[in-house]
Amino acid sequence: MRSLLLGSALFLLSILPSHSWAQKPSGLMVDLVKEAGVLYQKGYPVDVKMQDLNDGEIDNYQFAEIRSSRPTFCWIVPQGKVATWQKSYEIAVDDNWDDALLHKGGVWHSGRVKSAQSTAVEYGGEELQADKTYYWSVRVTTNGGRSEWSDIQVFHTAQSLKPYAVSYRPLMREKEYPKTITRIDEQTTFIDFGKASFASLELTLEYDKEQDTIFVAIGEDALNGRVNPKPHGTVRYYRYPLVLRKGRHNYPIIPADDKRNTGPQAVLVPDYLNQVAPIRYCQIDGYNGKIESQDIVRHTTVYPFDLSAARFYSSNKVLNKVWELCKYTIKATSAFGVYVDGDRERIPYEADALINQLCHYTTDREYAMARRTSEYLLEHPTWPTEWILQALIIAWNDYLYTGDKRSIEANYDILKARTLLLLKRENGLISTTDDKVKSLEFRNSIRFGGNIRDIVDWPRCGDWPHGEDDHYHLTDYNTVVNAFHYRALVLLQQMATLIGKEDDAEQLKEECQTLRSVFNQLLFDEEKGVYRDGVDSEHISLHANLFPLALGLVEEENVPRVMEYIRSRGLVCSVYAAQFLMDAIYQSGDGDYGLKMLTKEDERGWYNMVRHNATITYEAWDDKFKNNQDWNHAWGAAPANIIPRWVVGVRPLEAGWGKMVIAPQIGNLKFISAAVPTIKGEVKVDINSALNGYGARISIPSNTEAQVVLPAKSEVKELRINGKKRAIRYAENGDLDCGTMGSGDYLFSVSY
Repeated sequence: MRSLLLGSALFLLSILPSHSWAQKPSGLMVDLVKEAGVLYQKGYPVDVKMQDLNDGEIDNYQFAEIRSSRPTFCWIVPQGKVATWQKSYEIAVDDNWDDALLHKGGVWHSGRVKSAQSTAVEYGGEELQADKTYYWSVRVTTNGGRSEWSDIQVFHTAQSLKPYAVSYRPLMREKEYPKTITRIDEQTTFIDFGKASFASLELTLEYDKEQDTIFVAIGEDALNGRVNPKPHGTVRYYRYPLVLRKGRHNYPIIPADDKRNTGPQAVLVPDYLNQVAPIRYCQIDGYNGKIESQDIVRHTTVYPFDLSAARFYSSNKVLNKVWELCKYTIKATSAFGVYVDGDRERIPYEADALINQLCHYTTDREYAMARRTSEYLLEHPTWPTEWILQALIIAWNDYLYTGDKRSIEANYDILKARTLLLLKRENGLISTTDDKVKSLEFRNSIRFGGNIRDIVDWPRCGDWPHGEDDHYHLTDYNTVVNAFHYRALVLLQQMATLIGKEDDAEQLKEECQTLRSVFNQLLFDEEKGVYRDGVDSEHISLHANLFPLALGLVEEENVPRVMEYIRSRGLVCSVYAAQFLMDAIYQSGDGDYGLKMLTKEDERGWYNMVRHNATITYEAWDDKFKNNQDWNHAWGAAPANIIPRWVVGVRPLEAGWGKMVIAPQIGNLKFISAAVPTIKGEVKVDINSALNGYGARISIPSNTEAQVVLPAKSEVKELRINGKKRAIRYAENGDLDCGTMGSGDYLFSVSY
């Protein structure tokens, strides 16, 4: 039996690439920006190097403007032997290429700093100058010896600087060509690009007459082999006349501005790019000439995104398709540089941003767009009470995944106001049903001029023919709202401790303890073992139970009963609330039920979108659940983070991934193969079942360590790590506790 398991594990080892054992730091970022030296023109990367430009020439290009005069630096420590740790680093910053080649550090040289820190390392020289090109490199010493100097990274500062400001990359364009071209009849051609994207088109057509008019239709939906002219809700369709000229010419097809998504609250396309719309299909009517693939170019706009940074494949075909749908969604919906709610409004909302943020972190090693969105929403909050509170979750995620606390330091006061403590009533809970929400003091504190109101989920049952809130009963004191209030207070306490506000931290600790006690006393039904919707309600809903569990309010002894109720309700919530539902399920350790929800094949599940030929996630499970829904909503893409964080089980335990947990919950999957990007480097997890056990391989990047907990479906008879027999220990949840491991490749064989 053991030889079977070892054979399975060794097979995994043989087919997977090992670490490259690079001898110099890689993955350099400045102010959380990757590839800051790349130049673009009209969104397209050019073959011009920043260091070759003279003064003033850079104005002809787009690039990542570094807006901090004291930026931070980050790198991946080269891998060496098992358990590689950085012992020291040296950073050199120069203002000319010749000095940079010698790593002189004429602008700033850190000297040799004894530290394991390789993320959020703050620049320590004189403040950088505005509108200037700089060069930096780093070398490190690990327990395996000193590295070479890294490749030199170039960056250019913005026209005006602050000691700290959010930096980010420019939007870029990609040229894409059709997957299929179908001639329907002599006058009609149907084009499919395979996937939808935010784009404009360019046609190259040849004609032997002057002034004839043809028609070009573009859109997201197809019906009977043509572009659907009457799609559901806000699904897009455009049709334009095109006057042809004699000869062979290029014809841009640029979507017209939409009044709603170009309004004062919307995020606009930058001037150097054309207007875009979500486009998958094109139909040309009235043209009988020959059309080749290269004659139809889709100019897709995205934030720079590496689709190869994350991977996941498993024995479940439905799960694989859900993963690919959701992963691509994160790239496709990055087209505006901040996370927006889809094409209908193009407005950032906290709930969309929270899901989008986590998904971006788990599908690409990129953090600047998430931070930009976080700080944008602090200045431009939206109306739902719970979403106001989510600003703290977003800000804490930013710190947890990057290790960079500057955003919390700069925005602590507004984050403190977003806990909504000003709405606290005598019973210890918050409410939005009195005039406190209308007071100038409150509105100024949260920077929102209107009235906030509770949302629970969207659309509400009372507002639409098909709602998503499980008929939640809104009261003066709502369970969901106060669950978010509790989580906001917990996180603010941690933020206060982080930045040295000890008095605040102590006061917040007391607030959290009091609120937790009051919450469970007033809202938990001891007899039924579940939470009610509110203080004055006897109604019980999925939402009133999933949110307290996901947000850390359920006492340990009550988790089984709450989970029993949650399992009884299925997915009677929106794609937004499903993020928190899946978190709650996996936090409770029920990976079997989690997998069941991820792979549901009925109309309330992610596979329903796949079945309808979606390539970007919907705003709702199905068109029937939202009468104005769009088909490009990243808040429907929760599996893009749920699969890496819970099925694969890779999550940070310390800010900046100083320590992580790798605890797969694979349910009945026969195998998984995954790569998860982190700021410290790539984590790889592969598990392959065999008769009465399984083999696994885990690769941990350097300069971090992982708490490894592997599945235990039954009593484990033997555990071997890299061929050596190990003592069997169980975690609290009954899985196999393999201990804390440093960097390197580990091969496990587990037999039952």
